[in-house]
Amino acid sequence: MKEIQADMKEIKADKRIAVLSPVAWRTPPRAYGAWETVASNIAEGLTARGWDVTLFATADSVTTGKLHAVIEQGYEEDKSLDPKVAEILHISEVMERAGEFDLIHNNYDFIPLAFSRLINTPMLTTIHGFSSDKIRAVYRKYKKDSYFVSISDSDRDPELPYLATVYNGIDLTNLTFREKRGDKLVFLGRIHPDKGVHLAIETAQRCGKELIIAGIIQDQEYFDTQVGPHIDERQIHYIGPVDPPQRDALLAKAFAALHLNTIPERFGLVMAEAMAAGVPVIAMDLGSCREVIEDGVTGFLVKDVREAIEAVGRIETLSRADCRRRVEENFTIDYMVSGYEKVYQEIFRREAARNRK
Repeated sequence: MKEIQADMKEIKADKRIAVLSPVAWRTPPRAYGAWETVASNIAEGLTARGWDVTLFATADSVTTGKLHAVIEQGYEEDKSLDPKVAEILHISEVMERAGEFDLIHNNYDFIPLAFSRLINTPMLTTIHGFSSDKIRAVYRKYKKDSYFVSISDSDRDPELPYLATVYNGIDLTNLTFREKRGDKLVFLGRIHPDKGVHLAIETAQRCGKELIIAGIIQDQEYFDTQVGPHIDERQIHYIGPVDPPQRDALLAKAFAALHLNTIPERFGLVMAEAMAAGVPVIAMDLGSCREVIEDGVTGFLVKDVREAIEAVGRIETLSRADCRRRVEENFTIDYMVSGYEKVYQEIFRREAARNRK
């Protein structure tokens, strides 16, 4: 262990890391922005551990490291921007400056891979999820030109040579653990069919509990037809997107969090955030949910609404302290950054061996 720590200290001393964040939202986001949240936590965690980090993000982003930006504000926050133009200007900037860094840590999906054969700097791509099966073709084309990390064991492409799975880490300083249970069911996340908001509503209605829904509307037609008609401000409430203080206040009211996703979950930051506040999670047993939740200890994995309703009735058998402990032991920024340091060490080892040939 001492040898590993000594090696890491030596590596940190002369390595410069570029962390590439998306530019849909500010990094970290004011409210919604999962990938921006993770990119921020990576950059801040690395900086706190002594790494020389430059965060490539929007100009209004906040970091304790160095910030480089060519896009003033996220294109989701400034609708005058063309998203594709903003993306290309932003991504090309880090690639044109690639020679200034020893590693580019890509948190911007598949587009940066198209530059990977044009630069000498190694690139690590954290795959935050495959938004479409069609984009897998890009990952597979460049599978020998970038290093890859998955955010859960379940969210992997069988053709990609992953170096590791590194679970996302969350900032515990803005999530208050409360031993006392609230009395509301809560849903936090995108208002989209993938996230099963309609199933959360059905669960709440059938078990007679209030449900508070918080998140951005990503599919307006879905909201108008399957969510909005049920909002009565008595049993079903919608409060819009929430920032970290508002999220913390919402979780203080929570009896349980509902995460009834209809597609395999990639990681699920919301599940970790809820558990950090001591709130058990009821989630569909799809994708990474069984990696994040400890079934029967920090929540329940279910297959349908009927099982979700039964799970609500068993929530009081769970320890809120166990929920918090699960996060402290697996999903903190420190735990995540420690995992990435090991990945960086392996990349630098491989690059050194390649340069000796």
